[in-house]
Amino acid sequence: MKEKLTQLLQEGKDRIDAVRSEAELQEVKALLLGKQGSLTGLLKELPKLDAALRPEMGKAVNQAKAQLTALLDQRREELKLKASEVSPDFDISVPGILPPSGGLHPITQMCYDLNDAFRSMGFEIFEESDITSELYGFDNLNFPPNHPARESMDTYWLEGHDKGECWDKLCLRPHLTGGSVRYMQTHKPPYRFVYPGRVYRNETTDARHERAFFQYEALIVDKDFTFASGKVMIKSILSKVFGRDVPVRMRAGFFPFVEPGFEIDMGCLVCGGKGCSVCKHVGWIEIMPGGTPHPNVLRAAGLDPDEYTGFYVNIGLDRLVMMRYGVDDVRLFHSADLRFLRQFH
Repeated sequence: MKEKLTQLLQEGKDRIDAVRSEAELQEVKALLLGKQGSLTGLLKELPKLDAALRPEMGKAVNQAKAQLTALLDQRREELKLKASEVSPDFDISVPGILPPSGGLHPITQMCYDLNDAFRSMGFEIFEESDITSELYGFDNLNFPPNHPARESMDTYWLEGHDKGECWDKLCLRPHLTGGSVRYMQTHKPPYRFVYPGRVYRNETTDARHERAFFQYEALIVDKDFTFASGKVMIKSILSKVFGRDVPVRMRAGFFPFVEPGFEIDMGCLVCGGKGCSVCKHVGWIEIMPGGTPHPNVLRAAGLDPDEYTGFYVNIGLDRLVMMRYGVDDVRLFHSADLRFLRQFH
């Protein structure tokens, strides 16, 4: 058996030295040390030896295994070093080819920038499913039963929406505000959180509108929060996102979920306020509704409107991105056209 072991060890060394690739080295390792390998075969013969010889031969076999393992590892390192060597025919002065690179979509990047800005002001980030119910999409938000937004001409209802109770009637969320009520129902006041996400509207697409688009909602609810503080918050966030002061104006507007309600506009950055197709030639573009949460919304959240008040805004994220880059058609951001999107990497 000693002769067999000596011969096996020499053959193993020769085979390892002759290997020219890692794939070949793996094959040699299997032939020598694998379950059906030569050395494993010798180990199986040990029980057949005289009892007095077994300890000596067992030690010799284990030593041979250690030697072969070390030789295999050494050869593997040699092959790796050889593979990394530069061929003498390779001209290192020739410019290389950059691998394809990716980047964040500009809407995603804007969302992250807003998250950072609001976090710095102590806000929490909240998210939930794209599917909501009539209860959270409309009833809890003070929408009257005959409001046109409830119709399929505006909202994408799921099959079976005409049956059951309001919490059984499901739709793709037409806005984020219902999720805010859900947050308030499951957390303790005071509240200071933001809620980014995609919403869905059954409407005709044009340069300023899409059927599936992104909103970014922010809500503060506390016992003592002034309306003036809300406007300061808006100006602070926009200034931080755009890196400069942005003109802002607030116009009276009606929304079922706020009282009083406002349309909040910013100066059009596409044309610099001179007037263009994006701002309908008025120099201003609507970017968010806002106002104080309606008492019925606070009641739906389990709060006493005589005790709590607050400030709410729902930012049109897509339009904010249009302003950041001076793009006059929102459909470009949803087109998946890499020729357009690569410029933002």
